[in-house]
Amino acid sequence: MGKNKIEGYNLNVKNRQSFTVLFLFSFLGLLYFNCSPRYSNISPPIDEFQEFKSSGDSLVSNKWWEAFNDDKLNILIDSAMQSNLNLAATWQQFLSTRASVRSQASNKWPSIEASAQTARTLPEPDFVGGENTQLGFLSSYELDLWGRIGTAVNAEKFRSEASYFDYQTLSLSLSAEIATTWYQLQAAKRQLQITEDQIKTNEAIIKLIRSRFVGGQIRAVDILRQAQLLENTKEQKIIFETNIQLLKNQLAVLLGKQPQEGIVLEEASMPTVPKLPKTGLPLELVRRRPDLKQSFATLLAADRDMATAVQSKYPRITLSGRGQLRSNNFDNLFDNWAYSLAGNILAPLFYGGQLKAEVDRATAVKKQRLYEYGQATLVAFREVEDALTQDMKQAERLDNIARQLELAEKSNKQLRVEFLNGFSPYLDVLLGLDQEQQLRRDYVAAQLQHVQIRITLYRALAGGFDTGRNLDDQKSKLDEFYEQ
Repeated sequence: MGKNKIEGYNLNVKNRQSFTVLFLFSFLGLLYFNCSPRYSNISPPIDEFQEFKSSGDSLVSNKWWEAFNDDKLNILIDSAMQSNLNLAATWQQFLSTRASVRSQASNKWPSIEASAQTARTLPEPDFVGGENTQLGFLSSYELDLWGRIGTAVNAEKFRSEASYFDYQTLSLSLSAEIATTWYQLQAAKRQLQITEDQIKTNEAIIKLIRSRFVGGQIRAVDILRQAQLLENTKEQKIIFETNIQLLKNQLAVLLGKQPQEGIVLEEASMPTVPKLPKTGLPLELVRRRPDLKQSFATLLAADRDMATAVQSKYPRITLSGRGQLRSNNFDNLFDNWAYSLAGNILAPLFYGGQLKAEVDRATAVKKQRLYEYGQATLVAFREVEDALTQDMKQAERLDNIARQLELAEKSNKQLRVEFLNGFSPYLDVLLGLDQEQQLRRDYVAAQLQHVQIRITLYRALAGGFDTGRNLDDQKSKLDEFYEQ
């Protein structure tokens, strides 16, 4: 009878223990589903996207510079993608963020540490019952009940994405800067050629009017004015020669080379600007531009940081294990060993408002990133609209300068005929010549400005492109560590 009572008592104890464990896990599950933060839906703080005002027919390819059909420019940009030092540094920064992701993801796994200790106490009789040799290990593991660790890992992944989009943005900016510098160099070379031709023309005119001065057909002041025009043209030549050398130095540095090496420049030629490209829908632009994708990834990281701050207010459960080998000498070290398993629940009760303040801070940062993302989107739309307007107006301006130049050439021919026949003073010829030469230089400058505007438009519409430096070169793929 007594035995049955003891068995019944043991059964009741086991039932109560099972019920306690079941209640504990039910309580924790209830906390998880009711207290775990929900990710908020994130969208740009813009009510409705409006279509762009103008659009062409051709699509902008990823390698937008190929639209100019300039083989030399293609070679320069392809080379710079591998040799530019700023771009290489940004790539290394991206690789460091990948390492940060792996470091953060390691918190999902148990940590295991090994220890070894040995000591000798003299005189030996004083060392009674002690231990002078120990080998052991310690392991600990946090149960990610609320998803705090996983959320922190996701935040690092999004920051790594943002760093990769930074690299793509810099690649796009570098390609635009090289194209701009290259065509500035072409324009300066073309300006120099025009100026050299104008110097020859002005020198020939001086010889002509000096011969007429001897015959009394022209005044001395006209010779001085023509000489002044000649010197002014020579000054322009000095300016363009300086610009050419400075632009060569700038292009060399963009290519990751020393400016002392120099760049061989063939005969200058300005490209033909293609027709306006197709702008597409604003939403497509948001999904394509790497700077907007970088801003959105930063926003997602801030959202996960906010969730991590909320989850830090919940209890943490940690499991730990310890094993040790102990002995007074090394010979029988493996004869005595001990181990222990433990569980620990740490519930924050009072931190003086620190945890709540961290939640408020993370929430404010998230809202800040949201507004920054919205502002970046608006700026991107403005860049497209500005470039479209400037492109069309610059084309009109080019036509206008071309007509002015044509009229100036005809006017100068007529003035020279009248001057030779004695019907017009030389001052009219001089003013007409000066105006024609300035219009020729203005036309090249307007061509360059049109090319620069088109580069800006392509830059505003383009997305990321293959730089030749990708994750496969690092023996890893981006998607692999994003799926960890």
